[in-house]
Amino acid sequence: MALRRFAMSITAFNVIGHLVLGFEQSPITPIATVLVAYAVDLLLETLDARAHGRTPGYVGGWVKLVNFLLPSHIGGLAVAMLLYGNTSLWPYIFAVTAGVSTKYVLRMRVRGKRRHFLNPSNAGIALTLVLFPWVGIAPPYHFTNEPTGAIDWILPLAILGAGTMINAKLTGKLPLIMGWVGGFALQAVLRWAIFDHALLAALLPMTGLAFVIFTNYMITDPGSTPVSKRNQALFGLATAFTYGILVLNGVVFGFFFALVIVCILRGGVLVAAELRDRANERVSLAGVDGR
Repeated sequence: MALRRFAMSITAFNVIGHLVLGFEQSPITPIATVLVAYAVDLLLETLDARAHGRTPGYVGGWVKLVNFLLPSHIGGLAVAMLLYGNTSLWPYIFAVTAGVSTKYVLRMRVRGKRRHFLNPSNAGIALTLVLFPWVGIAPPYHFTNEPTGAIDWILPLAILGAGTMINAKLTGKLPLIMGWVGGFALQAVLRWAIFDHALLAALLPMTGLAFVIFTNYMITDPGSTPVSKRNQALFGLATAFTYGILVLNGVVFGFFFALVIVCILRGGVLVAAELRDRANERVSLAGVDGR
């Protein structure tokens, strides 16, 4: 249910963005990214299922197929909305392909199940930004390029309210959002107090629609974030402070790189915990056999 609501809301926002708000990308971009995301996900799922002798996740009727493709649908639209490759379409295609591929290539075994630990769309965007410096992020103004007057500030509030409601009621990621937003404000204050950065400039990203979209649709990805409230809050805080460290070192596009770094660190922690549990289990079995 949560993924369906997310898919519906991000689809509506993309349609409105191109028809009304003044998105800079070509209208063909979201169509291409979604179709490529579908194709890559279906192909890799088929190959992975054959390699491990299991039934593909999309087999079992139209409902199962739609549910399987929802993450790719959301990721494809997120890439199309947040990345900016000027008139070139292939950077978006590369980002989507790379992002979906991380779900199958970069996996770890936790409690007997193979799981991906990177946020696919965020990882694809970050990799594209690293490999192709001429590709950038969609300029913040393009989310409200055309609207004027009251709509210019009502729109961010509406998206913030809708996204927060979905995360609070359906995904249970409100602690993560609070950790991220609170941590972002705190790192801005610390940069001002310790490094003499301009406080308003450090807080300014929080007022933009790009921050709202990243907060509600990117960092809250259910497949690559913790479940417990405590760990969610820590994940959000860690992402915010990693962003602050990147800013101090002059790294641009800090949102995306910070999230990738924290996802990798979380993956390392999960692997270490899994290895520890296995070691303890072997010790327990050895003790039983020795009796």
